Amino acid sequence: MQVWLYRWLLFRLMLRSGLVKLASGDPSWRHLDALLYHYQTQPLPTWLGWYAHLLPGWFQSASVLAMFFVELALPLGIFLGRRARLIALAGFVALQGLIALTGNYGFFNLLTLLLGLWLLDDACYPRAWGRVLLPGRRLRPRPPRFRPMLAAWSVVALLLGGWQLLQAVDAAPDSATLRQWDQSLEPWRAVNPYGLFAVMTTERDEVVLEGSADGKTWKEYGFPWKPGAVDARPAFVAPHLPRLDWQLWFAALGDWRQNPWVLNLMARLLQGEPAVLGLLKDNPFPGRPPRSMRALRYRYRFSTWAERRQDGAWWRRELVGVYCGPYSLR
Repeated sequence: MQVWLYRWLLFRLMLRSGLVKLASGDPSWRHLDALLYHYQTQPLPTWLGWYAHLLPGWFQSASVLAMFFVELALPLGIFLGRRARLIALAGFVALQGLIALTGNYGFFNLLTLLLGLWLLDDACYPRAWGRVLLPGRRLRPRPPRFRPMLAAWSVVALLLGGWQLLQAVDAAPDSATLRQWDQSLEPWRAVNPYGLFAVMTTERDEVVLEGSADGKTWKEYGFPWKPGAVDARPAFVAPHLPRLDWQLWFAALGDWRQNPWVLNLMARLLQGEPAVLGLLKDNPFPGRPPRSMRALRYRYRFSTWAERRQDGAWWRRELVGVYCGPYSLR
């Protein structure tokens, strides 16, 4: 039963990721051109993402079709026998591998691949592994007293998970019981609705922090992983997830009123807080903190082949306006 619960979890994760893209009504998914934007607008792209962004349009459209096949068709193979399960697993591994090569998503890809191990059976592993991992021992069956608990939880997971899948396409029945289950279990993160990139971001804005000692000359703070200096190559950082760099991507999607923590970040930099300075790549005020700070909004895009051959820069950017500030500690 435990094996099938893990398979059910993987089924929901993959299938709902595809369903929400179609149900969102986002034209970039329906017109198969989402990958024309994705590689340069995702939170923390890698340098391989730069190359993927420059692939021809027909290849990007074909890649979107392949992605929909993996997320919408292959999950059905989980329940269609051993060969279908292994084919589905191969597709999941390929998709997660390509995602990990072109973008930094922390441990998400690894967790998804670990779920994929439940699609394998004993015949997929060399017999020698069993002798090494379990020398002379046999697994004991689960005590009977736990079976009713497992059966009860299986019913909840199947019903609530299926209801959430139907919600993705606005076909879920209006059930007060399932709504109550959903609300009760939500704080425990036990049965979650999944849905990645339901709406594609087509433009990339970045919040750039600057400080000044005199209110006239402004110097830019550098971050280790998010785009900043246009000549800095996008790097690999997964499976670590740098929360500050990641959250600044979300902050750029709105304004400072929706992200008041950005003001707290600026205040800590004005105070020269060592714990915060340790999260930065470049501190333009190593001696003493600045007297004023401001945040600017820049629009970034990947450079073209010709532009990069010209000056070696991975990005191009233009100033959009002031995000917030300038501020001083007063």
